[in-house]
Amino acid sequence: MVAAPFAKPPTPLVYPTSDGEPVAETYVHLYALLVTLEVLKQYLEGQQATVLGNQFMYYAQGFPKLRVAPDVMAIFGVEPGGRDSYKIWEEGQVPAVVFEMTSEGTRQKDEGFKYTLYEQLGVQEYWLFDPKGEWIEGQLQGYRLRGDVYELITDDRSEPLQLRLQIEGQLIGFYREDTGEKLLIPSELAQALQQERQRAEQAEAQVEQLKEQLRSLGVNPEE
Repeated sequence: MVAAPFAKPPTPLVYPTSDGEPVAETYVHLYALLVTLEVLKQYLEGQQATVLGNQFMYYAQGFPKLRVAPDVMAIFGVEPGGRDSYKIWEEGQVPAVVFEMTSEGTRQKDEGFKYTLYEQLGVQEYWLFDPKGEWIEGQLQGYRLRGDVYELITDDRSEPLQLRLQIEGQLIGFYREDTGEKLLIPSELAQALQQERQRAEQAEAQVEQLKEQLRSLGVNPEE
């Protein structure tokens, strides 16, 4: 009796989480990426949404090579928190907004392949930010989906995020449309907390000084 040939189990598909390439082209691009990521993460905290930075986004189940790594992407209608990678067919949502920190060296890919891919996937807004001002006049250029085609954004506001965008040196400044309040970047937030702490310490010192003055007049401020 001849034994039946052994059936080798299929090799499971692997979706890598890294390609070993640098996160960003330069420190300026990396800093812009990280600040944008953190600002939007804080802004969307508590919502059914997540913000990811430089993670692989897989857009075709069964084809691990079909992937892209947006610099920053905001996705609504998904569980909050980080991911090692983002698989559209598992999450059920495409990003609402994508930011790419562009340069002269990445211009062709950003304007070509990524523009077409995000448009076809249905990403509502695609923003190109040129922190060094190498090729975009005004440093910021956005596209908004109308129907199934991108149109140039002319009002520097993000509809899905409900934020107004403003260039501030080599960073994007984000302002709430409802209050006009600026979303503080980490260094500004730290400075604001320090100032608040100093105001609290000054107020406490003034209260203690007042108590001492009352005691000198024979009044017990604790009674």
